[in-house]
Amino acid sequence: MEALGKLFGSPVRLKILRLFLFNEDVAFTASDAAFRAKVSAPAARKEIALLLSTGIVKKKNGKGKPLYQANRGFANYEQLLIFLRSTTSIKDTNIINTFKKAGALRAVVLSGIFTGVLEPKIDVLIVGDKLDERSIKTAIHSIEAELGRELRYASFATPDFRYRAGVYDRLIRDVLDYPHRTIFDKIGL
Repeated sequence: MEALGKLFGSPVRLKILRLFLFNEDVAFTASDAAFRAKVSAPAARKEIALLLSTGIVKKKNGKGKPLYQANRGFANYEQLLIFLRSTTSIKDTNIINTFKKAGALRAVVLSGIFTGVLEPKIDVLIVGDKLDERSIKTAIHSIEAELGRELRYASFATPDFRYRAGVYDRLIRDVLDYPHRTIFDKIGL
């Protein structure tokens, strides 16, 4: 991300750009965009103003605060979207380290957006012992800020996961029977 941040002028601009392009059907207020991208509100407003002046983002007037949304009419919209999608990734070790703060990890499985298949029910499956839900939400939020997309996830205690896998729970099967990447495994998936 550092090289792309330099190429695009700043890491904040890259995060805001990813947020708008990867959520093209969603309109955000400046403060909501700042929260989702995990940047300061003044920095987000500055970058949104710049993207607005280039035509990549458009302003939607409505009741209350102005909303901003990706402008599909931008001349190089598709090419920019393809470029950002192909260069957006997070190292597996960074994901694992982010989740280790949430408890004793036993397994982390990635599917959905991480495998290029947008249909699965969840993007991240977390299995562990003594998992703290608030820490998991914080970890998910920081990964979402880097990816520019909202993630769907599920977390299970190890005995609960083993039971669900044993009875062929649909959610577990939807992850494990379709394209997925197991990036951390201490239970023998």
